[in-house]
Amino acid sequence: MKNEFTLTIYSEDQLRLMNKLSSMFIRKQIDILSLNMSICEIDKVYRHTIVITETLNTVVNLVAQIEKIIEVFKCYYSSNDEIVSKQTALFKMFTEVFMTNSKMENLLRENNLKVSEIQKEYTILEATGTNEEILDLTKKLNQIGLIEFVKSSRIALMKSYEGFCIEN
Repeated sequence: MKNEFTLTIYSEDQLRLMNKLSSMFIRKQIDILSLNMSICEIDKVYRHTIVITETLNTVVNLVAQIEKIIEVFKCYYSSNDEIVSKQTALFKMFTEVFMTNSKMENLLRENNLKVSEIQKEYTILEATGTNEEILDLTKKLNQIGLIEFVKSSRIALMKSYEGFCIEN
């Protein structure tokens, strides 16, 4: 049975690795639901967070293959209950709707929405939450005048007390 897994990869070269990973995912016909690359707590090391839906057996084999790539220091896989994850979204609303709709005040409070910018024509709101929370909020805002929105990829940390470190 397929489940959602988050792969966390530590590497020294992000561009070459992305080329190799994309070839691997295409060959195995694995869809990437979310992809984030960033620096991490170790100098000159990159953290790649990739979300996929696959069987556990496929994920275990995939992680073993990823760890064989020269640029990769370590690859972990985690189920959703083994990580803390968040996404950020920006929502553009008509300022008139934002200022006059009676539901907006409750939505702001209930969803911990932050007002990022107010212009004459539009207002930009910012929210942080799980994928499900962001999608639910998007549906609510769509009903009252959402112009557009963008959602970031997942960022995640494993709940384990240990972090990654490069062994000497």
